[in-house]
Amino acid sequence: MQVILLDKVVNLGNLGEIVKVKDGYARNFLIPSGRARRATAAAKQEFEVKRAELEKAAAAKLAESQALAEKLAGTTCKLTQKAGVDGRLFGSVTNSDIAEELTKLGYKVAKAQVRMPAGPIKLVGDSKVSVALHTDVVVEITVSVYGETA
Repeated sequence: MQVILLDKVVNLGNLGEIVKVKDGYARNFLIPSGRARRATAAAKQEFEVKRAELEKAAAAKLAESQALAEKLAGTTCKLTQKAGVDGRLFGSVTNSDIAEELTKLGYKVAKAQVRMPAGPIKLVGDSKVSVALHTDVVVEITVSVYGETA
């Protein structure tokens, strides 16, 4: 199925590109999330009319993400979890825990934006975590996990 991208999609294309994707990907993800539209002749004409408006909205979104990234860069997120004497946690620190703590600190971050390539944190100490605020804006923060003996 051919679709017109209404937003930048990682590993697929930029705003306004017409790309061929699998039918299920288009029907179940791209079209319902508002990132793409079926590439019909009428849709192409309508897109060309709205192109400037969509590009302006995308640029505003990018600028907002970059401003938040500047504030977020170098931030240390401090979390306390129950841990044993050897420094291992009774559980783990996940992306939702980090997003919740960042929201308490005043940063608007969703749990899906917190990227933990090594998986959940299971040890006391400092860890580096990436926060993807936009497809082009990724900032690294430090997560400090403190142990609380039970």
